[in-house]
Amino acid sequence: MGDIKGFKKYDRSTPDTLAASDRVGTFDEFVVPADESHTTEQAARCMDCGIPFCHSSCPLGNVIPDFNDAVYQQDWRQAYDILMSTNNFPEFTGRICPAPCEGSCVLGINNDAVAIEYIEKTIIEKAYQNKWVKPHKVTMHTGKKIAIVGSGPAGLATADELAKHGHSVTVYERNDRIGGLLRYGIPDFKLAKDTIDRRLEVMRASGITFITSTNVGVDVTAEQLQQQYDAIVLSGGATVARDLPLQGRSYKGVHLAMDYLEQSNRRVAGDDTKTADEIVVKGQDVVVLGGGDTGSDCIGTSNRLGARSITQIELLSKPPTERAADNPWPTWPQVLRTSSSHEEGCDREWSVLTKRFVSDDGVHLSGIETVKIDWQVGPDGKYKMMELPDTTEIIPCQKAFLAIGFLHGEQEGLISQLGVNCDERGNISTNHYATNVKGVYAAGDVRRGQSLVVWAIAEGRECASAVHQHLAAPGKSYTDGTLGYHMV
Repeated sequence: MGDIKGFKKYDRSTPDTLAASDRVGTFDEFVVPADESHTTEQAARCMDCGIPFCHSSCPLGNVIPDFNDAVYQQDWRQAYDILMSTNNFPEFTGRICPAPCEGSCVLGINNDAVAIEYIEKTIIEKAYQNKWVKPHKVTMHTGKKIAIVGSGPAGLATADELAKHGHSVTVYERNDRIGGLLRYGIPDFKLAKDTIDRRLEVMRASGITFITSTNVGVDVTAEQLQQQYDAIVLSGGATVARDLPLQGRSYKGVHLAMDYLEQSNRRVAGDDTKTADEIVVKGQDVVVLGGGDTGSDCIGTSNRLGARSITQIELLSKPPTERAADNPWPTWPQVLRTSSSHEEGCDREWSVLTKRFVSDDGVHLSGIETVKIDWQVGPDGKYKMMELPDTTEIIPCQKAFLAIGFLHGEQEGLISQLGVNCDERGNISTNHYATNVKGVYAAGDVRRGQSLVVWAIAEGRECASAVHQHLAAPGKSYTDGTLGYHMV
């Protein structure tokens, strides 16, 4: 590395953010850009560790020490080329990835890990500033047509990779805008939507076609798609949310978290959301069920929309502030995390079981009955929860958001029409991304289940490789004229 003592000279540091009191008045991103020298200093902390465990923890296999060294040397163009060799959308992962690479950073054994995510974001933003981000230059077309159903990160990554190989790619999206979870599941204060639009401009210029407001399986049948395309990629995500079928679930005011987040994102985008189904939290008490990222996004959104109080409850026990003995490096650190949304204000409760939803008038939600629990190891070695006596209480609330995860993709419609097999969890079964139906592939959460954006991009890249090999025909390469290239 450029500075072999960098990790001794410099402490970990990430850019400043606007004060919580200032940022809750807007849905804008609130990270204050740092000086270039700050980024190079942070890149200098990357050790000459010999075995970079960060590689194995990154689903994309990002070549992290190499682009860190290039940043330290201030060779930003080389850093960009290295980063893009493995990651199609570092502007997304640099904002919303939980950075599993940092969890296994060798420096993290007894120090603060290298700020890899921040460096990654800085590289791609500098690339856009210098106009290095260009459409793919495809000099030969294969004549093969591929349909990708779903425009989330997995679908976009698949499309981007296949376009590089000269295939004709069309992405179908049932919503009115491209982006999937990126567009409607993640609030603008974490991922500004012009960041998505900026990338889409490049992809369109690369020859990728996007078709919105088209529900494949309804507006277009599976048979029509198979007749028109040489291959189909299913990348619709795990959109079926886990529900909580308790007494009072039907009361007005109990909502799935994603319904709330999508409506808020549409409002920020300028859509008219003032309908009978509008979810209004201003001046109300909000309870968020679930302690993950989706729950955190509901908190940040509710703070910005004027909720009177916000309480987040989690079924699991409160994590420790440092790694436990059974959670050693380089495994992902199961420690307490405080998100930017938590900093903006909310009460957090752990080891709480929801018993039922309560209503004063039999129609509208007025509270949630809960009980404290204790997790104990049973005779079989598995943890079991035990309700603690005399801990039942009712938390007053008029809005409750269920942020307790997702099950699988929607099987009605396209998946059932195609006859694609699913596993016991409801995810599409594949063999190297190929389904049981010839020419049909799957990638992302619809295949692996609920996961991270970085995993979705990795899945899209690998799926594109599988489709590419399929179209080349077994045992033949693209250099022997098999696909009938023609120059453009």
